[in-house]
Amino acid sequence: MRVHVVSDVHGNAEALARAGDGADALVVLGDLVDFVDYHDHGGGILGRVFGAEKVEVFARLRRGRMGEASHYIRSLWAGLDNAAEVVREAVLEQYTELFAAMSAPTYATPGNVDNPELWPLFAREGLHMLDGETAEIGGLRFGFAGGAILASGYVRRRGGPWHPYLRTEEEFGAALAGLGEVDVLCTHVPPAVAELTYDVVARRAELGSTSLLKVIERDRPRWSVFGHVHQPMARRVRIGWTECVNVGHFQRRGTPHVLRW
Repeated sequence: MRVHVVSDVHGNAEALARAGDGADALVVLGDLVDFVDYHDHGGGILGRVFGAEKVEVFARLRRGRMGEASHYIRSLWAGLDNAAEVVREAVLEQYTELFAAMSAPTYATPGNVDNPELWPLFAREGLHMLDGETAEIGGLRFGFAGGAILASGYVRRRGGPWHPYLRTEEEFGAALAGLGEVDVLCTHVPPAVAELTYDVVARRAELGSTSLLKVIERDRPRWSVFGHVHQPMARRVRIGWTECVNVGHFQRRGTPHVLRW
């Protein structure tokens, strides 16, 4: 059995259309949307709406000046008549292309830059959209839990044009608990292990899940696969019997991680 796994697609529909070539199934671990393209400031939704120059300012502020970055982006959205509708149309446009690019069968779970409420609009035969659910693939039980971890003390803002898919650690832990024991854990975020959460280019640690780490230590699945951290300190870490693998920044690499059994 051969399964290809990708994460952090961020708009790369061309490579996604080839991701399932030669595989019995494709697994997609979220972040389909290209919201802020840090490699091409004119790309992504922000680049399309505001232009490369303003996105460059936002990207620079995000490197250590998060408060200023938040204030700046809110000022940009405030200048639009209907920012929420602009974002929704741009996301739908990307989803139309991205979901059409997925080969069958595909098993997908959303990342923090996704809007899972829109996913049912693109349901079709051979495309399985899973979050807090399991699927049997080639005799193994795969469990899926999407989204990213909400930072302690972070307040969800209402009424903005875009809301990332974030869960508290308790909410994420409940989603994992509902899976039962699985052979393969499929999440967008990594377990809370320093080598897996620290991004060596951004020079900061992303939030991993302590609940995921506990499940791995307790249930000892064969694999834990995830993305979210684009340039991790380590791509693979073994925790007991479990091989934990960051499957790579697919937008840039364009090649899937391969599971064989």
